[in-house]
Amino acid sequence: MKPALDPREWVFCCVDRSFPIHEARALLMFRENEGITVIIERHIAEEHDLEYTFLSRRITLRVESDLASVGFTAALTAALAKHTIAANVVSGFYHDHLFVPIDRGEEALRVLEELSAQTARRVL
Repeated sequence: MKPALDPREWVFCCVDRSFPIHEARALLMFRENEGITVIIERHIAEEHDLEYTFLSRRITLRVESDLASVGFTAALTAALAKHTIAANVVSGFYHDHLFVPIDRGEEALRVLEELSAQTARRVL
């Protein structure tokens, strides 16, 4: 999986359609009926006086993932759940990204590295 921990602090915000999303340099934008969810860096949310939730670190799995795979993200979140680590998973075209509580980032990285090592041993 080659997980990598991003040093930046990320937050989830909900903005309305009038918010200039391009100024927020959103990592992710998702439109829902209730509003637009954006994942942005904490300092940007604070610069725009946005309310935010889930102060997090991002772990990127640096292997290309298949958007149609079955059970991959379930295995990841199950491993983290055994350590009571919450995770919000976002799948991009090429990689999966897990947002974990900021104070659990290093621990989550170790859990995913161990899962990756276990999987590699089973394959060999």
